[in-house]
Amino acid sequence: MLLTLAIILLILWLAGFLAFHVTAWFIHLLIVVAIILFILHFVRGSAAPRV
Repeated sequence: MLLTLAIILLILWLAGFLAFHVTAWFIHLLIVVAIILFILHFVRGSAAPRV
């Protein structure tokens, strides 16, 4: 789930950075949150049982 959120935030960041005129602090806030979620995904690991 965290990886999905990170990917969505990355896509929104790229869209905002390349296509839309959004204030700069908001675009960079999205990338920071996406990176944090991406790191948390790998630190916490998967909650699903492995077979």
